[in-house]
Amino acid sequence: MNKGEMLRFRLSSFSLSPSSSSSSLFTTSTTAKLRSPMESSYTTSSLSQPSRLLFRQLFEKESSTYTYLLADTSHPEKLALLVDPVDKTIDRDLSLIKDLGLKLIYAINTHVHADHVTGSGLMKNKVPGLKSIISKASNAKADLLVEAGDKIRFGDLFLEVRATPGHTLGCVTYITGDRPNHPQPRMAFTGDALLIRGCGRTDFQGGSSEQLYKSVHSQIFTLPKETLVYPAHDYKGFTVSTVGEEILYNPRLTKDEETFKNIMANLNLSYPKMIDIAVPANMVCGLQDPDSKA
Repeated sequence: MNKGEMLRFRLSSFSLSPSSSSSSLFTTSTTAKLRSPMESSYTTSSLSQPSRLLFRQLFEKESSTYTYLLADTSHPEKLALLVDPVDKTIDRDLSLIKDLGLKLIYAINTHVHADHVTGSGLMKNKVPGLKSIISKASNAKADLLVEAGDKIRFGDLFLEVRATPGHTLGCVTYITGDRPNHPQPRMAFTGDALLIRGCGRTDFQGGSSEQLYKSVHSQIFTLPKETLVYPAHDYKGFTVSTVGEEILYNPRLTKDEETFKNIMANLNLSYPKMIDIAVPANMVCGLQDPDSKA
């Protein structure tokens, strides 16, 4: 690995201020270059200046789900959050957090997943004071419910919430801040709304291809073209893209809206095998009975 590559994959650091009420969590704001599968289990952000954001991209192979760990290493407590944790990998994630000396304060979900059970409930039983977060529009339960324009703060860093429904009613995208001490380029955690060279299906959970098209074009494709795109899943071994690349090369979302809707209506996908287990569990966003298998 040459010096440039080492720099690119250096850890980054984000920090979230814990709060018992949602008021201190929130505020407003406004998303990357495709890399090969070997090029980023540990991809970073700012190349021009030292970053306070520690960042890890983690993978759960059964559901091909990415979990993202972000922490503000400049904060005295090194406050951290996890995006889209999976129940099957919580021991791995918590072990990493312990090794890195971080304090996990939030477990957040981009939407109510249908292909795996969130790990936020089991984590809450293991981490005192941990808060779960999901969008208010999802109609799911969590400690904190977010809406478009809210900011999830950890230390001096934050994730901005953007509503990106269409895959499900409650999908949101979390975007890193645009302030001088925040990582550059910005990072967008798009859930299933925007995948690398694809997008989430729209045929269940209140999905709408028309709504998804509008969400991606108005809320993600309007971000700076260098913004890194980190999806909730990938099935071809890719780890990260950019807004600019997806605008040019996404085989679905580069089309006009009517063509996109026709593509989505003719995917003929099979019924998700985990949906009847995952959705009921995820509707309580990790607040389920700790003894529950779901």
